[in-house]
Amino acid sequence: MKYNRRKFLGMSALGLPILSSANVFAGLGRAESVSAEGPLVISTWDFGVEANAAAWKILKNGGRALDAVEQGVWVPEADPKNQTIGLGGFPDRDGKVTLDACIMDENGNCGSVAALEHIVHPISVARKVMEKTPHVMLVGDGALQFALQQGFKKENLLTPESEKAWKEWLKTSQYKPVINIENKSFAPKRLPGNQYNHDTIGMLALDAKGNLSGACTTSGMAFKLHGRVGDSPIIGAGLYVDNEVGGATSTGVGEEVIRNVGSFLVVELMRQGYSPEDACKEAVMRIIKKKPETAKEIQVGFLALNKKGEYGAYAIQKGFSYAVCNDKDQKLVVRGRSFY
Repeated sequence: MKYNRRKFLGMSALGLPILSSANVFAGLGRAESVSAEGPLVISTWDFGVEANAAAWKILKNGGRALDAVEQGVWVPEADPKNQTIGLGGFPDRDGKVTLDACIMDENGNCGSVAALEHIVHPISVARKVMEKTPHVMLVGDGALQFALQQGFKKENLLTPESEKAWKEWLKTSQYKPVINIENKSFAPKRLPGNQYNHDTIGMLALDAKGNLSGACTTSGMAFKLHGRVGDSPIIGAGLYVDNEVGGATSTGVGEEVIRNVGSFLVVELMRQGYSPEDACKEAVMRIIKKKPETAKEIQVGFLALNKKGEYGAYAIQKGFSYAVCNDKDQKLVVRGRSFY
């Protein structure tokens, strides 16, 4: 079902949610796939409002979607108060902050970094991988070496607040590879992807020329095993863009997204004629059908934007929201639908 923005706003009285950033978690409203004319940018979670604002500065002046998504996700990457992305992100079990990110443009070019330490903006290193090397992904020490060669500054990403949280976790948690033990033993309310632990920002933009690009960046699951990599830096899992069809990104427990190549699946479903929301829903259902018991305990959400400017989202659990920015509204936050 397709709505233009005016009709969509008009339907809010019927129960479809149009939420400001101030009341994003109020109520239980839901939204269907909608459309907007002209350039726009969408991103995961309520903190996407500030990220979108930075991206919009480029889009409103006719800039390229690729530049917009890079500049947009810079905002949460550099925010020490956001403990799930970039500077100030929760460390792994060894106390090391390791970052994952990827970026993809309208021509299918893509770049990625995984397990990168000491660099505030992994998204920009990922773009350098895309533009300066014949590779798609660099990891660990090699990614850091490349970043330093490209002029990025080496910094300490572990803030006092995140270090304190890590030390509290160490008091009661054993070092063994049990999936999600960090969430159960450290802070039960901070499950990956819920409103307390957003885990990732994924951003998709459509520019004035009708071209799409996307970015995805995270510090990964809190207190993960050193070397763990989720879906965020993996093209086709955490992010995928096809300029003929649309783009998709994900948030939540990356292991389940990887197993289903989630973002690629969403884009391919849109190619078959699914609306953005319906494509996201089908990807979520694949996860639930394969692991119904696991799905009850985790969060995964998908966000999608097609070539027409239609967008939508769907998640396993309640609480997943996304931010939308265009020439009519720069601070729109929408609660996505969910299975539970």
